[in-house]
Amino acid sequence: MKLRPALLWTAVLAGGLGLWAGQQLDTATTQQPAPVPMPGTLSAPAAVGIGDPLPPLVLPDMSGAPLDLQRFRGRPLLINVWASWCGPCVEEMPELARFAAAQGDQGVQVLGLALDTAEGVQDFLRRVPVDYPIVLETPGPADASVRLGNTQGLLPYTVLVDAQGRIVRQKLGPFAKGEIEGWASGG
Repeated sequence: MKLRPALLWTAVLAGGLGLWAGQQLDTATTQQPAPVPMPGTLSAPAAVGIGDPLPPLVLPDMSGAPLDLQRFRGRPLLINVWASWCGPCVEEMPELARFAAAQGDQGVQVLGLALDTAEGVQDFLRRVPVDYPIVLETPGPADASVRLGNTQGLLPYTVLVDAQGRIVRQKLGPFAKGEIEGWASGG
């Protein structure tokens, strides 16, 4: 049987795509939901990476007061970017609250960065209260999430900042149960 060149190239391309997709599925954790795209993220400014300093960010807290993220220096800071409309974000919120509560006065600080409206966050927090601070940001191509390295515009997104204010870890996607402790300690 003689294969035509176009058919042969199509078969090679399909096989290559199948191998790539299989590798992607193999490296992904099948128990975790996929990250959710943020609306309005098309182009982005330069984003920070591992080893870069935390960019200057001043965002409103839930009462509308400005909160300078530099105030968290001196202890590690886990910044979790989420939204009330993001299913995987909502699923991991109790795990983040549990982790934050276990840290005490000397452990990792936790900050929620909601790409959402104040009303949406307040409604969510009435149903699922958390004890760590929450700041607000409007989603967009230059929002705080993007400046923290979320160049793909997906949620949830988490950044770990060391006590000196440098980015040491970045994670796209939700935490599985029990994963945060190891991730925050560098494991």
